[in-house]
Parts: sequence; structure tokens; C-alpha cells
Amino acid sequence: MLGDSPKAQEVFHTTLREAALRAAHGELPKERFWLFRDARWRCLEATEADLQPESLKLDEHDLAPHAASQIEQMEPTQLAVWISAAPDPQRTALALFYLDEFDYDEILDIADLKLTELSRFLVQGRRQLQAWLDGNFPEATNV
Repeated sequence: MLGDSPKAQEVFHTTLREAALRAAHGELPKERFWLFRDARWRCLEATEADLQPESLKLDEHDLAPHAASQIEQMEPTQLAVWISAAPDPQRTALALFYLDEFDYDEILDIADLKLTELSRFLVQGRRQLQAWLDGNFPEATNV
């Protein structure tokens, strides 16, 4: 989410340290996804002080029937880098969606989004990813 491994490790360790302190004092929240939400907010705070990318309009393409073959050509790190470049909260929505560990209700809860917002972010992100795939894996478009 941060696009910076040392900074991500620092946020990870700080979040776990805080969770351990809360657990030691018997103060863990009853909320199921509090740790994910806490880590997300720490990431957002860490990025606020950094230079922010300029907003730009990314190309969007309709989803292609050959998208699966294009995605198969990607390295997992390429998808991670692509997602990390998205603005938040779209970045959070895409990351949680592509982790394939959470259902929609859980993503809504962790990302603090409404269903319409999540839907918009996923559709827009998927269309932008298709445009990126078409530009980087054009040979698969003729499959």
C-alpha cells in the first residue's frame, strides 16, 4: 500500500507493537477487522507527509475476453506495483479485492466504504488495468 518496503515494515511493526500492548492490557477491540483498519490508517498517515502524485486521468478499456491470458503473463509484483500506484481509497479497495481473502462485506468494513463506492473503484480500476494490460501485453490481444 505504501510502495516503500522499509516504510511498510515500520508501519507493520508499529501496528503489531500497538496490538501487543493492547492485548497485554486486555484492551483489544471486539471488532473483527480492527487490526486491518488500524494498519490502513497508519499507512495513510505515513503517506500524507510524502510527496503525493498528481492526479491524472488513466486510460480505460472495456474488459476483454482475453484478459485472463494477459494477467497470466504478469508477475505478481507487477500487479502489486500497479495497485500501489492507485490513489486511496481505490488502492485499498483493489488491494483487498485482489488479495482474494475478503468478501465484499469485509472489504466494505475494512475500507470504510459504501457499496456504490466500492463498486465504482473496482470497475474503474479493472478498466484501467485492462488498458495497462493492453499496452504491456499486446500480443495477447490477438489470442
